[in-house]
Amino acid sequence: MELKKVLIIDKIDDLGIELLKKEPNFQIDIKIGIAREELLNVIGDYDGLIIRSDAKIDAKLMEKATKLKIVGRAGNGVDNIDIPEATKRGIIAANTPDSNSISACELTIGLLLSTSRNIPQSDKFLKDGNWDRDSFMGNELYNKTLGIIGLGRIGALVATRMNAFGMKVIAYDPYIANERFERYNVEKKNTLEELLKESDYITIHTPRTEETIGIIGEKEVDLMKNGVRIINCARGKLMEEDALCKGLASGKIASVGLDVHEKEPRYSAELYKFPNVVVTPHIGATTVEAQQNVGITIAQQVIKGIKGEIVPNAVNLPTIHRDELKEIKPYIDLMEQLGKIYYQINKEAVKFVEITYWGEIACQDTEMVTIAFTKGLLEPVISDRVNYINARLKAKESGIGITTKNIYEHYNNYSNLITIKITDNKCGIFTLSGTLSTKGEGKIVEVLGYEVDVKPTDYMLFLQNKDVPGVIGQVGTFIGNENINVATMQVGRKLKGDKALMILNIDDRIDKKALDKFVSIDNIIWAKVIEL
Repeated sequence: MELKKVLIIDKIDDLGIELLKKEPNFQIDIKIGIAREELLNVIGDYDGLIIRSDAKIDAKLMEKATKLKIVGRAGNGVDNIDIPEATKRGIIAANTPDSNSISACELTIGLLLSTSRNIPQSDKFLKDGNWDRDSFMGNELYNKTLGIIGLGRIGALVATRMNAFGMKVIAYDPYIANERFERYNVEKKNTLEELLKESDYITIHTPRTEETIGIIGEKEVDLMKNGVRIINCARGKLMEEDALCKGLASGKIASVGLDVHEKEPRYSAELYKFPNVVVTPHIGATTVEAQQNVGITIAQQVIKGIKGEIVPNAVNLPTIHRDELKEIKPYIDLMEQLGKIYYQINKEAVKFVEITYWGEIACQDTEMVTIAFTKGLLEPVISDRVNYINARLKAKESGIGITTKNIYEHYNNYSNLITIKITDNKCGIFTLSGTLSTKGEGKIVEVLGYEVDVKPTDYMLFLQNKDVPGVIGQVGTFIGNENINVATMQVGRKLKGDKALMILNIDDRIDKKALDKFVSIDNIIWAKVIEL
């Protein structure tokens, strides 16, 4: 088996390294602080790369990384990875968003309490040999309104905990479904302005994007309540520090707590001169537990990426929580198999694909399931690397349109069903349908309008025949002559005496020359060996 090589260029916890080293046929090279030029020279040898925030993973590097399957960012941000370029090249970019979520959440709460009760200031005051309680008048969190900008993982954790403090929690996040607000007992605000006007405390938990850089500036500060308290443990540059300074100087802002900064590392700033500002040097993930989790998680991600498995935290894939992945993984496997069938039967180029999700599966986030079908569809006909990352892009480049529809009603007797309609460039129609068995195993239940009940296997024989006596015997004789073992056989027909479809699960592939000879037999219209 080919050796898989992983390069680690930034420090991760030893538990993560141990996990990687336990993988058979994996070689782990550790080169902490490797120079850019050396990295460019050696990256072509590696299947996986583990980084933190310093290394620049750009088009120039990826052009040389001919074997690279995954870049694992040990931490939250991926600002230093060219995501569109990675997607185009089929390189997975993965991070560890869940691993330090608790630590970042708890630091947020620590800064909320520290700024409300002047804890750092009073600590220094007392240690300097002073005693005066009246100088450190603070505020309770109880019955105050906390405004959360960004109700993702960390925002939701903060909401849960601050509900327990008796705070009224409101949030603004235009990309989150209403159900999430209800789940975390958070009042949804449709605009940022609404949140700013109503909040006694504001904390931000968004990624740093073009949309969110400077999301809190002078205009936003002007909208806030007098005496507002602001926390940022997310990313630097989300809040304009000049605007915060002006708000603090005017008394509009009562206090600021920051773990992230416009420039890092940084040792002084105008903002730091205010006594009601509490700052920490980007320690949101600096806990023993977080670093262990980050190391283990990024190792698991890289292993999955190299093995060609789904990486739950791939940033250039739809986000899938571990629990959600467990729920839809059987559908992902089934749809990839269904996708592989089309071009092995029909050689016409695909123009359009319509996928309909029926019943309980329609209630899930099915984007990843659709991607799996697209990957399977393209693999037999695209020589370039096609995977979960770039399948959608490859389909678009091939001129294939894909639409999906989720219908929550059951289809006939199926509580879950996926129907696929493929239109080729000559307007021919090819249909497939699949579901899960009661054991949670994928089944093909319809092909070209024929009802069947077949579990996909590595090798399958699909054939269409005239619906006349003796055909099954002819097929059996052929299979026997070729010394091929049959596991199961399914026959479906629409009208008696018309045409029928036969599907056989077989143990081995059938030689093309033998298959051509078989097709020449009377009553056999066509036969194809499908490899999944």
